[in-house]
Amino acid sequence: MDLEKAPPPRQEPEGCLVVAIRIPVRIVVLLLVVPVRMVWDALVVAGRVLWDAVLRPLGRALFVWPFVALWRYLLVPLGRALAWLGNVLVVVPLVWLYRYVLTPLGHACAWVGRGMAAGLVWLYARVLAPFGRAVMWVLRGIGAVLAAVGLGVLGALAWLGRYLFVVPAMWLYTWILAPVGRALAWTVQAVATGIGVGLYWILRVLFVLPAVGLWRWVLTPVGRVLAVVGREIGDAVGHAWRIAGHVSRAVGRFLGTLFRWIFVEPVRWVYRTVLTPVGHVVRDVVLRPAAEAARAVGRATRQALASVRESARQARAEMRRMLFGEPKQREVVARREPPGRETRTLGSSTTALTKD
Repeated sequence: MDLEKAPPPRQEPEGCLVVAIRIPVRIVVLLLVVPVRMVWDALVVAGRVLWDAVLRPLGRALFVWPFVALWRYLLVPLGRALAWLGNVLVVVPLVWLYRYVLTPLGHACAWVGRGMAAGLVWLYARVLAPFGRAVMWVLRGIGAVLAAVGLGVLGALAWLGRYLFVVPAMWLYTWILAPVGRALAWTVQAVATGIGVGLYWILRVLFVLPAVGLWRWVLTPVGRVLAVVGREIGDAVGHAWRIAGHVSRAVGRFLGTLFRWIFVEPVRWVYRTVLTPVGHVVRDVVLRPAAEAARAVGRATRQALASVRESARQARAEMRRMLFGEPKQREVVARREPPGRETRTLGSSTTALTKD
């Protein structure tokens, strides 16, 4: 394991032009970026507050909850009803049709098809195959005769064509056309090479060499200077943005502290020192006696209503007794259990055999 620290990256020396450009650029960019960063931070804070306090609850109230209610109370029951109707109106009839109509019909068609296939196999094996073999034997004999006659005719025609056309054409190509073609090709190649060399040097002198000089002696130095300026501007914007962030954070903390000491702390002091004792006094002096009085009134009202209901029940009973007489008393039937509330013990019994 290497215990030595890795050497820091080597920094290339910077020229005086870079140092001269860097400081004024950073100062100007810092003065321009600080207000932008403060406005940006203020907009971010306002956007977060607006999102948390207004847009998110409004979005839930306008979009999420209606869609949830629509899904839960309309689409889901409707889907279940449609699924039940589809099952009753489509699936069950199709299953019945497949089981009791199509399946027996398919079995019958398969049985008929097997019978027809057996008949076709017998027809092919016993009739068509022997007839085809006989026809092929006859055609093979006719073909052999025609082939023998055609070979002789084709041989004669091939010999005549070779000595009448092929041999003269080969001689014409070898001794006339090929030398003339080579001479023409060499002439065209020489002319094209000369023209190409001339065009190459003309284009090189008129376009390539000026373009190379422009790139090497003008565009490259200007590009290097612009690259240095752009890099310094980018670095300056990055440094200025970070510094502006610290400044904006400090200003925000100062404003937050000022708001807390001007508004929040006085409101908290008023709530803690004034409103809380006043609330306790109001609760103890006004609200609790009022609640006790309300409960007492409620109890008195319930008792009065109970007495009124009891009086009405007795009045109805008296009126029924005056109109219809005394109700018929039920006959007392001897029960096996003792009528009193005496409890059973080991020394007593209530059965029919041991009752005293």
